[in-house]
Amino acid sequence: MSNTEEYAEKLTQAQLDGMVDLHTRFLNGRLGGRRAVLKTVDMAGLSFSGKDMRQADFTGCRMTRMDLSKANFSEARLYACDLSDSNMARCNFARADLRGARIQSANLEQANLDKADLRVGGFSKNGMYDTGESVSFRGANLSGARLVGSLANSADFSDAIMTGINMAGADLRNAEMQGADLSGAQLAGAKLKGAKMKATILTGINMAEISEIEVDLSEAITDANIGTSVKDLEEPLAKMIETHRVWVSSAGAEGRQLDLSNYDMRPLESLKGEKLTAIKAIGTRFFGMNLYKIQMQSGNLNASDFRRCDMEESDMRGSSFKTARFNHAHVRGSNFEPLMFGGGEGAKRFSPCNFENSSLTYADFSNCKMRMAIFRNADLTNANFKGADLRECDFTDAIMDGVILDDSNTEGAILPAAKAGSAFRMKTTD
Repeated sequence: MSNTEEYAEKLTQAQLDGMVDLHTRFLNGRLGGRRAVLKTVDMAGLSFSGKDMRQADFTGCRMTRMDLSKANFSEARLYACDLSDSNMARCNFARADLRGARIQSANLEQANLDKADLRVGGFSKNGMYDTGESVSFRGANLSGARLVGSLANSADFSDAIMTGINMAGADLRNAEMQGADLSGAQLAGAKLKGAKMKATILTGINMAEISEIEVDLSEAITDANIGTSVKDLEEPLAKMIETHRVWVSSAGAEGRQLDLSNYDMRPLESLKGEKLTAIKAIGTRFFGMNLYKIQMQSGNLNASDFRRCDMEESDMRGSSFKTARFNHAHVRGSNFEPLMFGGGEGAKRFSPCNFENSSLTYADFSNCKMRMAIFRNADLTNANFKGADLRECDFTDAIMDGVILDDSNTEGAILPAAKAGSAFRMKTTD
């Protein structure tokens, strides 16, 4: 909630439907109609799907996990509302007042926010308006949405999916856009001075539209800095993989290790089912690729980019992912167990997966086997570990705000010291 007051009441779906009927009569100018005006009311989990709520007032309401798909909130007041985790696909927020709203992890595919007011807003303790909070779309899906002419200065779009979004003429000054995927976005005439765009995906964009703006584009992926393409390898990748398999099977006596460090693998689109045991791929870009059931056991994958990859049921046992990025990746059911080396008369050595200093925000690691994995200093914000085996994992100093641990096994795990305080919160899936 963007204000510090308690919610006035909790609404049922029947009560909400009655209010919608009266508001519809109001919009149609019919007798007995009444404009919908609700303030600091809890409507979590209810539905406005397909409803016409133009000019309604929902100031400070809790609207989390709601179905708002195809609803019309044009010119509505949603000041300081919490809309997190809601389905807002194809919703119309044209010219709506969304100042100070929290819209984290929501689905806004094809939503219309043209000329919406997305500036700072909020409440003070005595109910009077203060300087408030910035609008937060952190981790939200805004693909194909329209924000033409919107006032979104200082808004937070960190890690948001914004592919094909139209933000022409929008005021995005000082906006937080780090890690956002803006592939194919329209930014003509957008004001971006002071925007933070570190590690942002900016492929398919006319960079001339923002080239004269002072923004931080370090670590950003653009059409101009994608690195060496996999198509420019000295020999065909298939041949290199075969040589690598000989190297693996001969314990290094023959063949040659596959080294794809700093290559851009995206032109391939898929490495589905490939067997790349003991691969070296430091700083490699796999962004958005199909890596379903890929085998990369005992690989050196430090600093590689796996954002938005399909990595379900992959075998990554004993691999290192230090400083790698997994934002929004789908990794369900994968194996990140440790590998054991040695044996017999020699000493046994366990090699656990290492995610130290990596970013796993909004990634889906549900039902993964991750026993003994190292997550020291990793960012796990809103990552999903539902049903995962996390026994003996090391989460020392990890950021775990909003992480989902439902039905996971954390026996013997080292959790952050902040677990007992407000900085550590586990997100439920009710």
